[in-house]
Amino acid sequence: MKLRIGLLGGGSWGTTVASMVARNSPTIMWARSTEIVTDINTQHRNEKYLPGANLTNSLKATTSIKEAIQDADVIVMGVPSQSFRQVLLDAKPHIRPWVPIVSLSKGLEQETQMRMTEIIEEVMPGHPAGVLTGPNLAREIMAGQAAAGVIAMVDDTIAVALQSVFRTGLFRLYTNDDVIGCEIGGALKNVIAIAVGMGDGVGAGDNTRAAVITRGLAELTRLGVAMGGKPLTFAGLAGMGDLVATCISPLSRNRYVGTQLGQGRKIDEIIKEMSMVAEGVKTCSVVMDLARQYDIEMPITHEVYKVINEGNTVKDAFRGLIQQQSGSESDPG
Repeated sequence: MKLRIGLLGGGSWGTTVASMVARNSPTIMWARSTEIVTDINTQHRNEKYLPGANLTNSLKATTSIKEAIQDADVIVMGVPSQSFRQVLLDAKPHIRPWVPIVSLSKGLEQETQMRMTEIIEEVMPGHPAGVLTGPNLAREIMAGQAAAGVIAMVDDTIAVALQSVFRTGLFRLYTNDDVIGCEIGGALKNVIAIAVGMGDGVGAGDNTRAAVITRGLAELTRLGVAMGGKPLTFAGLAGMGDLVATCISPLSRNRYVGTQLGQGRKIDEIIKEMSMVAEGVKTCSVVMDLARQYDIEMPITHEVYKVINEGNTVKDAFRGLIQQQSGSESDPG
């Protein structure tokens, strides 16, 4: 019997995942917007977030959380990190016992510094919690381009069972039991992508881009390992893979924010004009709190934080990085 899927969230990545899993399983997607729901049900499109993309015909949408998840065997959370808890609380009365809950979000909750699976475990104890992550740009996948991702859960048996739900012909899916590492990699790479975009915005070259990506990977690995993640995770799809895609793609929201900052625009102005969430903007302050808590040096993240929250310019940020004393590359600190 095919598993029934309830997906909460009507943005670009949530819609993409809903369209993919609808090929394998009966899927109902919840979105707040009546216009998006009508567009999906009548035209098999989500023109607001995925203009021109054709969705799987069997995908159904609703504005009712209850309708989307009351019969679901698997819940997929495709909402931004800062609204994740409230949507899950709204959904809680309608979720059947022991149903797995999989997060698509790549962020950290500001008030608590919690990962999304930690929120799931707190709000929905007893439900297996996992994350789907990796270098997955929604528009490329909807265009039929090949991609690979990771389904991370502590219970590998459940992760293997869910592979058949999320995997499609051109979307290759691996399992990983390092939930912490996969979530930290997905959240922190957004901050590094802002830094890369800042360099692009001021006209820095490929050498600078490569240096920021590489040293950014070292930063997120240090913190991720300190928090309990496995080093190899950060060399894989959920770490380096996701970081590279987000840092170099013109489709990346976080890189776009950095580019605009590099061109002299203010963060409030940039965010106001965007229809989709750039998770790294809010994540950077959480990461700095965690860096202090775990006594980890994160100079790139710190400079991004100062540009976003303290009014520093991008030139200030790069000046600060240049003035940093460089030690041995093999030094884990």
